[in-house]
Amino acid sequence: MKKVNIVFLFLVLVLHPALSQQDPLSSHYMFNTLTYNPGVAGTSGQICATALNRQQWVGFKGAPTTTVFNISAPVTLFQIKSGVGLLVESDNIGFDKDINLSGSYSYLMDMGQGKLGIGLSLGMLNKTLSPTWSIPTDDTHTPASGDPLIPENKESYVAFDMGLGLYYKTDKYYAAFSITHLNKPDIKFSKGLTYVSRHYYLTAGYTLQLPNPSLELIPSVFAFSDGKVAQVTVTSLLRYNKKVWGGVSYRAGDALIGMVGFELFNGIRLGYAYDFTISDINKNSSGSHEFMVNYCFDLSLGKSPMKYKSVRFL
Repeated sequence: MKKVNIVFLFLVLVLHPALSQQDPLSSHYMFNTLTYNPGVAGTSGQICATALNRQQWVGFKGAPTTTVFNISAPVTLFQIKSGVGLLVESDNIGFDKDINLSGSYSYLMDMGQGKLGIGLSLGMLNKTLSPTWSIPTDDTHTPASGDPLIPENKESYVAFDMGLGLYYKTDKYYAAFSITHLNKPDIKFSKGLTYVSRHYYLTAGYTLQLPNPSLELIPSVFAFSDGKVAQVTVTSLLRYNKKVWGGVSYRAGDALIGMVGFELFNGIRLGYAYDFTISDINKNSSGSHEFMVNYCFDLSLGKSPMKYKSVRFL
């Protein structure tokens, strides 16, 4: 086939493990930790819920759109300090529409000056293809039905998925390592078999008190790899009075990111990030937008305490 719909290129990038990551991106990774690391569940000592919507590469046909909701809480099971969490994630890109639904459990233990969470996530991954083709009907173009590798009809497949994570936090810093798609789920479509590759995540952050007691500098780093390619994001946020923050991130080879956020009087945190694409795709895109809402509270109090201990603002 000489001419291929650009949306199909996106499909190839998403489904082929040798070419690209399969997990969606997030500029608010410091708020969205539970999505890729079950070890974080319960470590804040509060019930924490986060909702996130990302519109990537606006203006580019078939561009990714992602919606995430996760919630976690500390619990005590058989006198064991633990955490539980729930993740619902919808990720659409081109012909591909994915839904990830999983539950998390973390074993919590005191270690040194901080707390360690060892977590496991179990769930399901539903991948759906809804192909639509616009191919000229002439002798120089092959119809989709003539290619044994190109899907023609809507297909859906559900696979078991699991992940593993370690998360350590103190009053001043945190560090974490996790693996998603630990079992490398097989995705069986009518015209071929593919799998979701393992993704490895490493993240860390630190809260530095500045001479002005109202100001804090919060640098962090986020790195992932699918075993074939790797990408690193570094972020520096300035937080005022623990209520308002802003800063910049650099995602290597992909984007410069500006971030702002603030906390309302009722404890709800709102955040916005804009990704300015620096790769060649910026010729056809006006950047990416990401919106975040986060709320943490103690069930006995019904509101967030005034004292913050986590550099994730949770």
